[in-house]
Amino acid sequence: MPDNRVVSIAHAGMVIRFVLNVLWLVFGGGIVLAVGYGVAALICFVLVVTIPFGVASLRLAVYSLWPFGRTVVPKPGAGVASGLANVLWVVLAGWWLALSHILAGIALCVTIIGIPFGIANFKLVPAAFWPLGREVVDVP
Repeated sequence: MPDNRVVSIAHAGMVIRFVLNVLWLVFGGGIVLAVGYGVAALICFVLVVTIPFGVASLRLAVYSLWPFGRTVVPKPGAGVASGLANVLWVVLAGWWLALSHILAGIALCVTIIGIPFGIANFKLVPAAFWPLGREVVDVP
């Protein structure tokens, strides 16, 4: 039988993550980021050769909608092709996306209330810089 304190702490963590995600959507720019990544994905899908970039962009859109309680980890089956495609991604889009998340994170961390949102932007930096061969998973 689980200890009631452990269950209540886990429940409190889920509630805090939910509240932070809702605040992120409204005030932290989650909707704007998701729409931006979604538009980039549509453009990549129209240009048939860049469909893998579109899939990665959709992954970033979903992650940017609900970042608290989730993280990005390397995908076990990713090979050399995803590494080469990431180099192309960095040249075309990754560096300015990562830079924009860094600048937004610094700006948000200036205020005490914005610190969690700044940290969420910093969590998006590696995914925006090197998205292929990674997957979004829930944090236990």
